[in-house]
Amino acid sequence: MNWSRKAGLLPHEWFFGAFLVILWVRLAMTVGPSDHDSLLYLALILTNTSVIAWCRLRETTLSWRCRLWFYAVVMNVAFMNMKSSVMKVNSHKWDEMLAGFDKALFGAILSVRAQEVVTPVLTEVLSFCYLMFFPYLMISWFYYAYRGLPLFRKLMVGMFTIYGLGFLGYSFVPAGGPHLAYPGEFSVPLTGWVVTRFNALIVEKGSNGVDVFPSLHCAISCYLLFFDRLHTRWRHRLYLVPCVGIWCATIYLRYHYFADLLAGFALAAFALWLTSRWGNSSFEISKPPKS
Repeated sequence: MNWSRKAGLLPHEWFFGAFLVILWVRLAMTVGPSDHDSLLYLALILTNTSVIAWCRLRETTLSWRCRLWFYAVVMNVAFMNMKSSVMKVNSHKWDEMLAGFDKALFGAILSVRAQEVVTPVLTEVLSFCYLMFFPYLMISWFYYAYRGLPLFRKLMVGMFTIYGLGFLGYSFVPAGGPHLAYPGEFSVPLTGWVVTRFNALIVEKGSNGVDVFPSLHCAISCYLLFFDRLHTRWRHRLYLVPCVGIWCATIYLRYHYFADLLAGFALAAFALWLTSRWGNSSFEISKPPKS
């Protein structure tokens, strides 16, 4: 079954669209359709539908690029909005359940166990790795956009499948992470220097407070790393060590539970399978693109 040809939608449009629709329905049923968050998600759904419809009516390189880049914009809008919307449809956060998984496996929250290896130098290095996620993501968008539409489309299919399913996870299993939910469990402070302080500020100001399960830092970086392995080996070699650092940093810096990492890696594996399954041949433009 070829989703893009039979239904006019790419796989990530199903998954990210499902996130938008499900959260909108939950908001409309909980706080009413006139609530400002409900109206925002309705507007995003209608805009998404319009962009796809425009692209299908006029398949050009420009319309396809707008259709793909749209998700980079709406992802950021939805992420920041979840600080307000997600707790309107949930009665509590799920840190206790996620921490319980850690305790069942390790006898304590894994971040608490990691205190044994805390040093200022390691904190500085892993804070740098954690920050590397953002340039890795943005550079990847522009690099593969430059490589041509078929490969860029393949990248975005997997990436925004991850974001759609990951945001569903945030909306159904909101959590703040060990550093917010269990600060009293930590007896060793994370001290470092400029990078450590900058990273802590970015997380404090940029987090929406529910962005824990699954770990999208792990999911997206893992997906990009193995996407690079398939398509650009030099990028895979360049980012291999920083990506491993990102994965370690999620626990060491006390942002995530072990279950978050497992879910993130599972999402990455699914997205890589999906892009392999649908491949470039499944995403051919039905008409020659016009300049």
